[in-house]
This record gives sequence, structure tokens and C-alpha cells, in this order.
Amino acid sequence: MFRRKVESIDDVLRLALRKDGLETPLQQRHLIHEWGIITGPIVENYTTNLFIRNQILFVKLLNPALRADLAMMKSALVKKLNDKVGRRVIVDIHFY
Repeated sequence: MFRRKVESIDDVLRLALRKDGLETPLQQRHLIHEWGIITGPIVENYTTNLFIRNQILFVKLLNPALRADLAMMKSALVKKLNDKVGRRVIVDIHFY
């Protein structure tokens, strides 16, 4: 009788993405997509540019008052975004 190692498709995909170096960029893209969902449509309308570099999310906001308000909520936003992705993708947010 043969014993086969059975793995879930989720584990196989995660391993393949990690092997090809695509797991982190995919999670970063997912986190950027979640920005508008977590912050809401008003903040999303004032957001013009989002990118991640060295585990820091850079967010360009057009409204200085909104920028100041979100800067005070930075740690909560980092936690919500990382929780949504399911992994620690970012450690800080810089608003400019």
C-alpha cells in the first residue's frame, strides 16, 4: 500500500509563489488594494499615489488636514492593513 503526502492547494500555491519570489509582491499588491477599503471612499478620493518600499507604505494625499489626521492614526492603520493581508507586510506609513 502506498502512502502519499497530501498537501492542500493553498500550501502548494504558497510554496510555488515563495520559490519564485512572488509571494511578497503579491501580498504588497493586496495591501495596496485594501487601502481604499479600510480607509473608505473619502480618503481614497484624496489619495493619488501608493507604493511600498522597504516595508514602508508611502501615501500621497492631496489634503493636508486629512494627512495630519491619518498621521495620528498611523499605528492603527498599519495594524488593520497587516491584519487584512494576514502577514506583516509593512511596519510604517509615510504620508506626503
